[in-house]
Amino acid sequence: MHSRITIPILASLVAVAVVTTPLSAHHSFAAEFDALKRVNFTGVVTKVDWGNPHVWFFVDVKDEVTGTVTNWGAELGGPNILIRNGWSRHTLKIGMVVSFAGSLAKDGTHRVNASRIVVDGKRLDAASSEGAGR
Repeated sequence: MHSRITIPILASLVAVAVVTTPLSAHHSFAAEFDALKRVNFTGVVTKVDWGNPHVWFFVDVKDEVTGTVTNWGAELGGPNILIRNGWSRHTLKIGMVVSFAGSLAKDGTHRVNASRIVVDGKRLDAASSEGAGR
């Protein structure tokens, strides 16, 4: 009788572990971004995705030489740390102009890990996964 109870409990624990493991998965900065490839952009916010594990915002950036507009995605820290640093879901609004610096994606896509951001003339902590000092 004891083993009949233990097996379902063990199976339940394994199932919970399998289901929740992807929730805690997280990439490292170095796996996706190149700290040696730094960029600075100014553009118009087109989308804000306030979710875990990172907040993302998207900005239309116009190339001053060619006039081409490219939409860039910029990764910030997680919502919890941003809130502790004074951010809210309403800090970035579609249509506002922002400036930011960061590291380019290694895979060549139009993605940046933002390390500094200026919103409404105020510099905000981006809570970058790259670490302090950038």
